[in-house]
Amino acid sequence: MSAPIDIDQIFREDSANPPSERTLPWEETRDGITVVEPKPHWAEDMRAFRLEARAYCRYADWTANGGHAWFYGHIDTSGNDVMMKARAMIAREIADGL
Repeated sequence: MSAPIDIDQIFREDSANPPSERTLPWEETRDGITVVEPKPHWAEDMRAFRLEARAYCRYADWTANGGHAWFYGHIDTSGNDVMMKARAMIAREIADGL
């Protein structure tokens, strides 16, 4: 029987890749603000969502300005929401044997 698959290990291994090769959301912290980047790094319209708030900024603004990036309110999504959805997706895939 194979070893159990650990969702946290899957995230750690994906985060070890350069941003251009990541397939899962990842957290970044600058100037005391943490965001979650939910899309693959090559996307033109990337948004970074604040981890603890329903707000986002353009990822290009985040990379250029860090915590001084311009954040916009988002009615229903925070970085925590993005991470929970990704974790649930992986859990479903593990349960389905993928």
